[in-house]
Amino acid sequence: MPVLSVIVPFYNVEKYIGPCLDSVAAQTLADLEVICVDDGSDDGGPSVVASRQAGDRRIRLIRQDNHGVGRARNVGVRQASGRYLAFVDGDDTVPRDAFGRMVASLESTGSDLACGNVMRLHRNLLVPSWAHRQAFARPMKGTHITRHPLLIRDRMLWNKVYRRSFWDGLDLSFPERMYEDQPVAMAAHVGARAVDVLSRVVYHWRQRDEPGASITQRSLEPGNLRDRLLSVVQTAALLDRAAPGLKPDFDRDTMDIDMGVAVGAVAAMGPSADPGLLDLACRYLDGVSPEAWLSIPFERRLQVHLLHQRRLEELAEVSAQAREGRLLPKVRPAGLLRRRWHGRHPSMPGHLSDVSDELRLVGRLVSLDWRDGVLHGVGRVSLGRFDAARLRRVRLRVWLQERGTGETVRLSEAVSAPVWEDFEQDDGGSVAEHTFPFRFAFDPETLTPAQLARHGHWDLRARLKGHGLRLDGRVAGPRWSRPLVPEPLRLPGLWVVPVRMPRGAWALRLRTPKAVIGSCHVDGGELVCAGKISDAGDGEPVLRLRRRSDGEEMYFPVALDGREFRARVPLADIDERVGDEAWWEVLIDQGRPIRPLVRTGERPVATVADRRFLIDRDDDGGLLLAER
Repeated sequence: MPVLSVIVPFYNVEKYIGPCLDSVAAQTLADLEVICVDDGSDDGGPSVVASRQAGDRRIRLIRQDNHGVGRARNVGVRQASGRYLAFVDGDDTVPRDAFGRMVASLESTGSDLACGNVMRLHRNLLVPSWAHRQAFARPMKGTHITRHPLLIRDRMLWNKVYRRSFWDGLDLSFPERMYEDQPVAMAAHVGARAVDVLSRVVYHWRQRDEPGASITQRSLEPGNLRDRLLSVVQTAALLDRAAPGLKPDFDRDTMDIDMGVAVGAVAAMGPSADPGLLDLACRYLDGVSPEAWLSIPFERRLQVHLLHQRRLEELAEVSAQAREGRLLPKVRPAGLLRRRWHGRHPSMPGHLSDVSDELRLVGRLVSLDWRDGVLHGVGRVSLGRFDAARLRRVRLRVWLQERGTGETVRLSEAVSAPVWEDFEQDDGGSVAEHTFPFRFAFDPETLTPAQLARHGHWDLRARLKGHGLRLDGRVAGPRWSRPLVPEPLRLPGLWVVPVRMPRGAWALRLRTPKAVIGSCHVDGGELVCAGKISDAGDGEPVLRLRRRSDGEEMYFPVALDGREFRARVPLADIDERVGDEAWWEVLIDQGRPIRPLVRTGERPVATVADRRFLIDRDDDGGLLLAER
């Protein structure tokens, strides 16, 4: 009898099943069996498994017609003989010590299941899974989902090892449909006497490139939505029956994520939507508490409400307004002793209209430039995607705040009234916002000698106050649209550097650079940088690109002439981005990294080999290369 049985269902994953099985076979826990269940693949995946099987007696191959991953997993469980069970999808991979760590934990504690952290795998890049990050932030032995409610987000099957006797005792099995893992994973969490939580990463969950390759990529299809809603209804019923205290946590996530998918799919279907789908959605929504309704943003709440009321034509119209930035409900105050704020829309009932916890200050700059050594800025703040006409006059304050010390430099304070304006977005489109204008002028000469000496980082912040409302926030804005980041201002022994953070927040950085990039442009598909370095040193420097998301590095030669340097980076050779954006910091390496200050105000955007790049400045005033 092996210690662990690993069940690997697969269907048309020829490209990935080899690396998957290699990662399982390489586990430090060698006493395992690997049961691969082919769910009717019509590609070369079964041949890949057969070749691995020929070289590893622990691997078995079972063939079946295409009935879905639920039945494939059930078949695998029936064939398993190990004391413990684990599941791996055929397109994912497992870190080498994952099963060993989880089994060792269960052996030492006697818990019923062990679960661990997850990374998303995109090509060769690993990034944290947002769904698992908080729940697995710290290790816990012998806990339970009722004592660690964040595990309500741990709805996947594969980052776990189950004690086989526990699995059989609960009589767990998979529904034969998509989204089959959520009800089983939740039943296991609720039914366990004790659970071990590992903060170490135990699973690499692949994000696939091919369009329509995964269940989640087909989330708007009616059959996909039906199976998703069935799992939601089944899980909600389980929690109502066995762990009612967890239902509000489940509902908060489900209302935001699953119901968000549901309203998108049903809005696209319009009045022709299958009544059976509506019945499933409404069956779940009938049991959602008012607190869970109010936990999701007004825009989503309104659409889910219209779905619940089966008002499909209105849902389609509201969804279109939301996509286009035209859904701007008016905010109004309510209450005397404890002022609350409500969003008004003709289709939203009063008991669902509270937006007090959703209002936030959204600040952005319209222009920023130096004039005779003084930094002039014009900007706007808003309440997000709301109509603020009821706030006719508010006091608007803008200031700089130093990180670490908390010291502030006041820039402006005035009474402001809302106006409508259209703003450019990162995607090139525009959106209307109801905003409160402000302007300021900052003279660096007003900083004290002590403030200058600290070489600090000063964030640009704003506060809106009036009518019982007070909102603070940083001034930011879309990274890929205007205004441009102004060039640094040179003071005696110091540079004052306007910067914009990766998420678009504005700040000032005081720096004394060891290298300065004086010019930076794109020439024939290459990024060309030239400047000066304070100490040329003895060796040949290189230009080093470091990706912020994972630390991946690339190196390019630097031509040095005295203290002057020049470097060329072929943009098409840079590793392709993962996700929506990739950010590369640019360093000069002489045996030690130097972050060169970008003195030029140029901020070119270039398209090379169908890839779009932005050359910008990072939060330290250095060169930042972004791809979107």
